[in-house]
This record gives sequence, structure tokens and C-alpha cells, in this order.
Amino acid sequence: MMMHTLLETDLRFGVVFSDAGSVAGVGCVGEVVKHERLVDDRFFLICKGQERFRITRLVRTKPYLVAEVAWLEDRPPPPGTAGAEGEEDLEALASEVERNMKDVIRISNRLNGKADKDGAAAAAADLRRGLFPTPFSFFVGSTFEGAPREQQTLLELEDTGARLRRERDTLRNTLNYLTAASAVKDAFPSSLSSPPAT
Repeated sequence: MMMHTLLETDLRFGVVFSDAGSVAGVGCVGEVVKHERLVDDRFFLICKGQERFRITRLVRTKPYLVAEVAWLEDRPPPPGTAGAEGEEDLEALASEVERNMKDVIRISNRLNGKADKDGAAAAAADLRRGLFPTPFSFFVGSTFEGAPREQQTLLELEDTGARLRRERDTLRNTLNYLTAASAVKDAFPSSLSSPPAT
């Protein structure tokens, strides 16, 4: 029912995190950019995330949630950091986050036995793709698959600098873990890679 309504209107809908019956107060608009109806009346969708919202009032909960919302935007930098200096801090943070992401990808590839060329490609990749710090911070959060609560926390932050700092810290922790795992792997090579002792 929701899909039929969606496809007859503007192809936009709200997405909110739900866990054990509780619904998060902040969500994101999803826009259907491609859809295909399957034979069993289900749909294959490709969606793109858009602006964020805060639920102000639930209108109904069945057959799907309908809510009144207020749009969310990141707050501007505090007074005294506006202008070039504040922007420079966000640029520096975004660059640091990108470097940490590249290192995580490189070491993950190494641990997973991918060729060194994959690590070199990851190090050379332009992960930011020309994105300004705010949209880049949302892109980084989207890569934290398997950690929906952390993604929700990042989505709810209304400060680009705070979001980038949290992502930097998460990536640093991941990098420390991967570096330690790599050292253990180097110190104790897998018995599968060496012939059995006779």
C-alpha cells in the first residue's frame, strides 16, 4: 500500500531507525531514483538519502508511520570561528577523516589477503569526491555498515565538526584494532600458508 502511494506521488519517503519497538526521533528522507516491480508484488528500489528531519508528532502508526516533521540542518560554527578559520578547521578535519578511511581500507585489504595494488588504489582514491565537509561527513557515516546505532548517533548530530570528530575517533579506534590484528598476523602466520611439519 505504501509503495503504491509513494509511486503515485513524489517518490520521497521518510526513513527512521526502529529497534525493539522504539522509533528514533530523527530520520532521513529517501528518494526513489529507480524502481522495478517484481512478479510477487514486491519492489526492487534504489534510493538516495536526502535531508534530515526530526519527528514532531506521530499522526498514525498503522499500516505505516505517518508523522509531522521539522527539517534539520547543521548549526553554523560558533561565533569567533566563522569565516575562513572555521571553514579551515572543518576542511582539516575532513582531510584527516579521509586519511584515516584510506588507512582503514588499506589495512583491511591487507588482512583480507587482497593484493597490494588494492591497498595502493585505496590510498590514492579520492574518497571525498569533491564533497564539502558536511556532505562528506554524512557519506562517512553511511559507510559504518553493521553499526546502526552509531549511524543513528551521527545522523542526529547537528554540528559538522562534532560529526567529523566522532568519525575520526571511530576510524582511529578501528585503525588501532586493525594494526594490532595485522601485527599478530605477521608474527603468527597462518598454519594454512605453510606446509605441515613431518
